[in-house]
Amino acid sequence: MEKTLFEKIIDGEIPAQKVWEDEYCIAIRDIKPQAPTHILVIPRKVIETIDDVDPSDKTLIGHLTWVAAEIARNEGLASDGYRLVWNCRAAGGQEVYHIHLHLLGGRPMNWPPG
Repeated sequence: MEKTLFEKIIDGEIPAQKVWEDEYCIAIRDIKPQAPTHILVIPRKVIETIDDVDPSDKTLIGHLTWVAAEIARNEGLASDGYRLVWNCRAAGGQEVYHIHLHLLGGRPMNWPPG
């Protein structure tokens, strides 16, 4: 099976602007940002969609959320606010089938999202 884009980034085969790296995940700046700050928090473990998360992944999902909040604080977003987004499958906007959490901030986030 061919590696996903994110696996290639994690393995160092494709360069990316990393803002976080630990044993469970990496976080990179999105190359097509939808906000002044747009960072992707990506688990090292390949899970294709949010629907594929199983009970053994609960701690990992919590860690990804904690990392996003830490990065938001480090990026100066916490006081004004930010948005965290999971996209699931094509109709949900998922482009890479390796789950990733979007951290968006630096501008007002409208509701409903489009």
